[in-house]
Amino acid sequence: MRVRGWRPGAVGALAGVVLLVGCRETPPDGAGGTASVASPVRPSGYGAVFLDVGECSSFGRTRFTEVSCASERAAARVTARHDGTARDGPPCPPTTDFVLHISEQWPAADEDGDGMVPRGYACMRHLQPPHPGDPGGGGGPRTVVGDCVYALDGGRVRETACDGRGPGEPEFKVTKAVDARSGCPASTVLYVRLGGAAPVGCAVPV
Repeated sequence: MRVRGWRPGAVGALAGVVLLVGCRETPPDGAGGTASVASPVRPSGYGAVFLDVGECSSFGRTRFTEVSCASERAAARVTARHDGTARDGPPCPPTTDFVLHISEQWPAADEDGDGMVPRGYACMRHLQPPHPGDPGGGGGPRTVVGDCVYALDGGRVRETACDGRGPGEPEFKVTKAVDARSGCPASTVLYVRLGGAAPVGCAVPV
């Protein structure tokens, strides 16, 4: 029996906070719930645009600031930056390590004097390994070819590192991305929704 997996869109931003999102679980169609951590951010005002493409954020799991990429405090770089919400906007690059969801109201980081920073999201890549967004890395906001998953109850799957160092033993590996299920090879035992131009992931046992 073939199981179908589904990856939901990222959770929208809340006023006054940044959400650090690393999608781990792939619930069935219609279910909600990606795990996310609310992370208050105190913008430093380093760049003309808060966390613009090519700029860097500091270390931390509960608090982030924008810093010079040459700083010893720099931990991750913005690879893409979009207004609005990640659910409705363009997807982050496939090897994104995590996503920062940016608040609407930060007068301290105001760019044009109107009293607010536009709501948006920044796709982040760590400056140093490990990179959970890499194929087989066991994390990141997107599932990509080369990633591994293991089965949960209710037809769900969860991403894990292919080297076995993740939260669960890898059971399936996404080997191909196609337009429709019919494009998957005969060895496919699991379908995973990837999004993008080739939204169906074909997974085989590992």
